[in-house]
Amino acid sequence: MSTQNQIDYERIAKAIAYIQSNFKLQPNLDEVAEKIHLSPAHFQKIFTDWAGTSPKKFLQFISLEHAKNLLKEEKASLFDTAYETGFSSTSRLHDLFVKIEGMSPAEYKNGGKSLTINYNFSESPFGEIITASTEKGICYMAFENNKETALGNLIHKFPNASFFEKQDAFQKNALSIFNQDWTKLNTIKLHLKGTDFQLKVWESLLTIPMGKLSTYGNLAEKIGNPNASRAVGTAIGSNPVAFLIPCHRVIQSSGNIGGYMWGSERKQLIIGWESSHVYAEDSILL
Repeated sequence: MSTQNQIDYERIAKAIAYIQSNFKLQPNLDEVAEKIHLSPAHFQKIFTDWAGTSPKKFLQFISLEHAKNLLKEEKASLFDTAYETGFSSTSRLHDLFVKIEGMSPAEYKNGGKSLTINYNFSESPFGEIITASTEKGICYMAFENNKETALGNLIHKFPNASFFEKQDAFQKNALSIFNQDWTKLNTIKLHLKGTDFQLKVWESLLTIPMGKLSTYGNLAEKIGNPNASRAVGTAIGSNPVAFLIPCHRVIQSSGNIGGYMWGSERKQLIIGWESSHVYAEDSILL
């Protein structure tokens, strides 16, 4: 059964899709609310509670023009210098709080036979998710539309591990990143199976500030391998930890959103949600 958060997220996604597909007609609040079977007041409330801004402003954050402007900003300066010119701790959320440790060959040998993995299904602003952890940190996190399929995808990565449906401290701490108040956020530890190249790409994703965007080519340059944009794209596509490793912040050089393991529509909504919160709270330090 869908939770209220899941229902609200689906309504918001449907509303945004309707506004975009009827952009030339400029539908008003009443028309959009009617389309998703809510009163205008109720729709306005759930949208503002979720996004922290109005539907009109949110559309600006997910526009092609906004994406192109962010890419121009990125090209004008390296991320490291951008940090020095005014990004608050809010925008550096992932870089400051998410730390990656690669699994040793012994840990994932024989399909992860030596691993004990706890997993749990939870809510997020972007739909339900499955989160899994070893004794060292989060090893998997994915948006899920079907619990059986989601669990099957996890088991496929570590077919011989021991699995327990249980929420532990690693998971609780990781899920707190979805809160709007990050003042009490502890370091989120990730324990990941990946090649040296994949780990390098995933770590570089953490340096893209919240509310900003990059491209596959720019990310390849950042890791010192400018001719490896295709390989970078493959590594990003194999990211095992949704949102915590922000692969959603990498888009096409044209400014188009591009693909996403958990759906382009969800990727667009995450980008808009992050921009809404960063630009509303950029002056607030953690």
